[in-house]
Amino acid sequence: MSHFLDMWLAFFEGLALVASPCILPILPLILGASVEGGYRRPFGIIAGFILTFTAFAMVSRTLVFASGVDLTLLRTGSLILLGLFGLILIVPSLSARFSALTQHVASIGAKLSEDGREGFSSGLLVGSLIGLVWTPCAGPILAAAIVQIVREESTFKALLLVGSFAVGVGIPMLMIALLGRRVITRVHFLSAHAESIRKVFGVLILLAVGFMASGADIESFFQKKYIPGSVMTGHLIDGVPMPYPAPELSGITAWLNSEPLTLEKLKGKVVLIDFWTYSCINCVRTLPYITGWDKAYRDKGLVIIGVHSPEFEFEKNKANVEAAIAAHHIEYPVALDNHFDTWTNFRNRYWPAHYLINREGQVVYTHFGEGNYAETESNIRYLLGLNPKEAAKPEGGSSLFARQTPETYLGSRRAANFTSPESLEEGKEIRFAYPKSVPQDRWALSGKWRVEGERIISAEAGAKLKLHFTAGKVFLVLGTSTGAPVEADLTLNGAPLGPSSGKDSPNGKLKVKAHTLYELVSQSPSQSALLEIKALSPGLEAYAFTFGP
Repeated sequence: MSHFLDMWLAFFEGLALVASPCILPILPLILGASVEGGYRRPFGIIAGFILTFTAFAMVSRTLVFASGVDLTLLRTGSLILLGLFGLILIVPSLSARFSALTQHVASIGAKLSEDGREGFSSGLLVGSLIGLVWTPCAGPILAAAIVQIVREESTFKALLLVGSFAVGVGIPMLMIALLGRRVITRVHFLSAHAESIRKVFGVLILLAVGFMASGADIESFFQKKYIPGSVMTGHLIDGVPMPYPAPELSGITAWLNSEPLTLEKLKGKVVLIDFWTYSCINCVRTLPYITGWDKAYRDKGLVIIGVHSPEFEFEKNKANVEAAIAAHHIEYPVALDNHFDTWTNFRNRYWPAHYLINREGQVVYTHFGEGNYAETESNIRYLLGLNPKEAAKPEGGSSLFARQTPETYLGSRRAANFTSPESLEEGKEIRFAYPKSVPQDRWALSGKWRVEGERIISAEAGAKLKLHFTAGKVFLVLGTSTGAPVEADLTLNGAPLGPSSGKDSPNGKLKVKAHTLYELVSQSPSQSALLEIKALSPGLEAYAFTFGP
C-alpha cells in the first residue's frame, strides 16, 4: 500500500513540475523542436527527456549509497526541499525570482536543439539535450523526488518510482509537443491562469509535507484495523469490477495433502487460492486465518488451495514445505509451484495473494498482502450462501504494523542498503569491515563471508552482521550450508537481548538447524535499535530480514 502511494506521489510531483515556473524556459524549446520534422519527432523528444532524468536519478541513487549518507537525514532534507518548492509556487515574489534564475536555460537549450529536424532519433537527441539543461532549474521538487528514489530498498522499486515521476512529467510534455503550433496560440490562456495553477499545486504540496512531517504513517492512515468477524454483509465486498475465468493450475511439481486438483473439476465449489511461501512472514501471519476458514467452511463447500511459489531455492525442497505444513497445522491441499507456472497464469506479483473463485469458476474477489480478513470471510460466506450475521472467529493472526524498516535482502542479486566499505561480489569470499556507523535501515558485515546471489554465508567463526532497524519484531531467513546446526550469539545495542529475545533466540542464543524463518527480536513498543549477529562457526546462511509489530 505505501509503495503504491509513493508511486502516485511521484506522479503528482512530475505533474507539479509542469505547472512550475521552470517550465517556461523550455516550453518554447519543446514547441519549436516539435513543430519541425516528422510525426515521430515529438515522441523522440519526450523519450529523450525522460531517459535523461531517469539516468540522472539512478546515478544519484548509486552515488548516495556509495557515500553511506544516513537515509533518515535524506528524508528530512527531502521534506525541507519539497516544502520550499511549495512556498515558491504559492508566493508570487519567490516564484518570480526562481523563474528569473532559470531564464538563461532557454538560450542554452535553443543552441543545443538547432541540429536535427526530422525523425524519432533526432527528437531523442534534442529531448536528451533539453532534459540536461532543464535539470538544474527543476528545483527542489526534483531533488525531493530523487531522495524518494534513493530511499527505495530495491533497484526495481526505485525504477518504478522513477517511471511514475517521468510519466507525470512526460504526459503533459507530450501533449504540448503533439499539439505544436496550436499550443502556441493558447499560451496566453495558460499565462493568464499560471498564478492560480501554481498556488493550487503549492498548497497541495505543503499539505503533503505537513502530513509526512507529522510522523503519521501513510499505510496505517489508509488501512483499517479489522476485527475478525466484524464486517459481515449480504453482498460481495470490493469484488473485481469484471469477474473473469480462473486460470488453470499448471506446472505443479507435487501435491501435498491432496491428489492433483483442477479448477475445472472444482466448479460447483467455492475456491480460495492462496499464493504463499513458507519463509515469508507476511504469509505466515495470514495462515491462522486461512486454516480457520478451512475448518469452518470446508464441509459447507469451500476448497482452499495453497499455491506454494518459492522465493528462495531451498523453498523448492518438498521436505521443507512438508515440515512447514506440519508446523502451521495446514490440512488443506498445497500445490508446489516451483517453476511459477500457476503464478504466471494468474499474473500474480505478491506474497501472499488471495483469489476467491465462485461456483461458476470465475475470479470475483482478490486481495494482496495481509489484512482484509473480515472482508474475505464475508465474501466466502456470501458465495457459500451462508447467513452473513454468523461468522466464525479465525484463530490468532496479526494486524498490519505502522512504519518500520522495509524488508532487507542480503544476497548480491537483491541486496540494498549495504554500508560496509567493501562490495558484495557474487561468488567470492570477502573479508568485510564495519563502517564507522550503521545508519538507520542499513546493514553491514564484519569478518569473512561468502557472497552468493540470494544469500551470504559465514566463512569463519566470529563473522558478524549488524543491522540498524526500527520494528517490534525482527525475523531473518536462515539456514546451514553444512547440514549441521550452526549457532550464533545476538546482541541489541551492544548488550544481551534479555527480555527482547525472540522466540528462536532465547537469551540471545540462536541455533540454526533448518532453512526457515527465525524470530530474533521481540520488543515492545517498537523502536529503533542496533542488532548484531555473530556466527560461532562457518556455514551460517542468511537470506533476508523482515519485520513486524
